[in-house]
Amino acid sequence: MTKTHTFRITAGVAAIVLAIAAPALAQSGDAPRTWDDRPDLNGVWQTMSSANWNLEDHPSGPGHPDLGAIGAIPPGQGVVVGGAIPYQDEARQRRDENFANRMSADPEAKCFMPGVPRATYLPYPMQIIQGDRKILMIYGFADANRTIHMDKDDPEAPPLDSWMGRSHGRWEDDTLVVDAEGFLGEAWFDRAGNFASNQLRVQERYTPMGPNVIRYEATVEDPTVFTRPWDISLLLYRRLEENARVLEFKCIEYSEDLLYGHLRREPTR
Repeated sequence: MTKTHTFRITAGVAAIVLAIAAPALAQSGDAPRTWDDRPDLNGVWQTMSSANWNLEDHPSGPGHPDLGAIGAIPPGQGVVVGGAIPYQDEARQRRDENFANRMSADPEAKCFMPGVPRATYLPYPMQIIQGDRKILMIYGFADANRTIHMDKDDPEAPPLDSWMGRSHGRWEDDTLVVDAEGFLGEAWFDRAGNFASNQLRVQERYTPMGPNVIRYEATVEDPTVFTRPWDISLLLYRRLEENARVLEFKCIEYSEDLLYGHLRREPTR
């Protein structure tokens, strides 16, 4: 038997073993539990997707010409279930305009809070601090955070619109389901200019796939922008470093020139 044949047999056996083992590893029952027998989602998590650049499938592309490849758009596989976001015609035109003006119009460039669901798949760690009555989500970018209210049998309407909205949660078996609304309508979903209005409603689902992986799903609904509700699906991975933490990304000082540069007094001669 040649080395090539031996390698092929070994690789084939390994593939079979992985195929058999994968379903066993992807059970929520393997995840740690809290004192009240809920999945323990406490920890620092991060996505490995390119969703923040574009929720849909996208090739690589240029960024700001002064930045060369550093500011380029990396290619990525989409996280939209079904492939495409179902825009109304006028809204799709606005999305295209957003993308054309993204260098100055993207709220991320201005250090505004990312909103929901974008905060979850920014390319930075996020932290979940889980209690039985409240769950706190901490995002390093722009000091964003939000509280998920688990203790409201009759969810309260948002007292006012905000970047991060108001979130109410509940458990459906081992899935944390979060309903979020009350948004300003200023946030984007990604750097490609995908957006919604202040009529946005998001239902998120956090399902543990084992001790170190969460399947994150979100249903997006906005009848003023989209022709129907649509879904995204991606994975969040636990940061396993002993000192894993969310560091504050205080970005206001980096956006001051973009926001207020036009107010700068020109020097007199």
